[in-house]
Amino acid sequence: MKNRSFAVRLGFALGGIVHALRAERSFRTQAIAAVAVVIVLSWLRPAPIWWAVIGLTCAAVLAAELLNTALEHLADHLHPDQHPSIKVVKDLGAAAVLVLSVGALLVAAALLIELRGG
Repeated sequence: MKNRSFAVRLGFALGGIVHALRAERSFRTQAIAAVAVVIVLSWLRPAPIWWAVIGLTCAAVLAAELLNTALEHLADHLHPDQHPSIKVVKDLGAAAVLVLSVGALLVAAALLIELRGG
């Protein structure tokens, strides 16, 4: 896999995103939320810094969801039976997505507070 062209590596990455959109409900939900956020931002027209902050926040949540999905697939492949340690690994991955999602909500709240003049 090393030293492949950028186009080939980009294809692998896009394939991962397509797989996640097709197979992972959580990723689809987060992706739909990100599209909704862009629509709301287009309507609210905040300062460019808010576009950057919210864009990075959405990207971080989506990336965390992809990493969590990868972790779950790997754990299930290596240890298909239920095991307490595998449960902990999966729970920690889910917790990481939750923490970032709460952070994203806090960023959205900060934007709304600023737009209200507060």
